[in-house]
Amino acid sequence: MQRKRSVVTDEASAQQPTEETDMEVVAYSTAEEYSLEGLVRGLQEQNLYHPSAMSEDVHDVLHVAARYTLGAEPREIYLFREGTVVFWNVPELERRSVLDFLRQFEEGSYDSATVEEESDSMPYSYTEVFNKTRLVNGRILLNMEGSTDLEKYAFSNAMALSVKLGIWESALETYIDSIKHVTEELRKGGRIIMKKEEVLKKNGELFGLRHLINLSSDCLDTPDFYWDKDNLESLYQKTCNHLNIAKRTRVMNEKLNHCVELADLLTSNLQDQHHVRLEWMIIALIMVEVGFEVVHFLERYT
Repeated sequence: MQRKRSVVTDEASAQQPTEETDMEVVAYSTAEEYSLEGLVRGLQEQNLYHPSAMSEDVHDVLHVAARYTLGAEPREIYLFREGTVVFWNVPELERRSVLDFLRQFEEGSYDSATVEEESDSMPYSYTEVFNKTRLVNGRILLNMEGSTDLEKYAFSNAMALSVKLGIWESALETYIDSIKHVTEELRKGGRIIMKKEEVLKKNGELFGLRHLINLSSDCLDTPDFYWDKDNLESLYQKTCNHLNIAKRTRVMNEKLNHCVELADLLTSNLQDQHHVRLEWMIIALIMVEVGFEVVHFLERYT
């Protein structure tokens, strides 16, 4: 049954949503990056969604709406270049179809099971209470008369960051599992046996993940777009707080610090093994030289 736009008439009902009145925002992170230029061409050929104009200072985001409506509430999609997509009022079957369509425009696609596991959703509806768009107890309330695409963008931006962070959290857990045997060997006092290429690869994975979280994303700071837009910044920050982005980022960095210490230990162990091999080579060369001297001595006095 198609959900219709709901109007909340008092604060009590604003805090107690019902399944019948709520629509849904669903976010996925499916790849490292989308080709938005290719997406625009693909959508034009498909002719099911039409791009909507965004503010000039909004970059690397494609906002589209369905050409064919199923009710009063439009079906909208925000596509972020960094490989995340946010659906507003889009049924699950249609979301699956769009996700399949996106595959051809992805770079560095993620595993489908991980994408599904790390997806996120929030309910939303419309309200006339306080005549202001806001977030109440994890529920988005859009102003009935004055809600804007930029307000939806602010919520979408925060949710896109959250699901991308979820993908990185999953990647870090996979990394931790992959080096679990190292800590076990250390605990037992055994010898760590890893090739140089393996150690370098593990270091590369670790520092690549650290770069993504701290330098290539907005996990640590508010995007410049919001600095002169107090209302939108408030919506973005409240959504980030609800999704625990700051806390999750801090926990990830603490885990990364421990992994860096272990990576340093692996590198140090590798260097020690290299030094030991050099020492044995030097000893072998000395033994060979001594052997030649002995042979020369015997030849001289025999």
